[in-house]
Amino acid sequence: MAVRHRLVKRSVEDVWAVLADSTRYGDWVVGTSDSRPEEGVWPQVGASITYTVRLGRWSAAGSTVVRRCEAPHVLELEAASGWLGTARIAVEVRQWGEHALVTIDEHPLRGPAGKLHNTAMDALIQLRHRGMLARLADVVEKTSKRVHQAA
Repeated sequence: MAVRHRLVKRSVEDVWAVLADSTRYGDWVVGTSDSRPEEGVWPQVGASITYTVRLGRWSAAGSTVVRRCEAPHVLELEAASGWLGTARIAVEVRQWGEHALVTIDEHPLRGPAGKLHNTAMDALIQLRHRGMLARLADVVEKTSKRVHQAA
């Protein structure tokens, strides 16, 4: 199981504001862009978004559905990756002093990726998480800095 965490130097509410904005998904999830609402109201359970997944010249459509939401601390998603199947992505946001500790736990859930899941795949997911958490921290810290400066 691939679990990684990062301290974000902003409040839990600042982190949640980014997670709860479906149009920001491509800003912090590695490999995705052009996120847009598909069904429901993000991040309510059952809501979904679609986006473009890009790897070099290759691109494909992807979608993610909210499976669990306990604002502002827990967001669990199921991301569909076409023929590879789906993955469970759990994001937990905890108060850590004056900052937020964000933990991402991801593993293949359905399809071939779930059947072939192994430690090598976990290593690749860990690399992706490092990038995702860095991007999330960057987006949150820059966005909330502008908001705090304007107030």
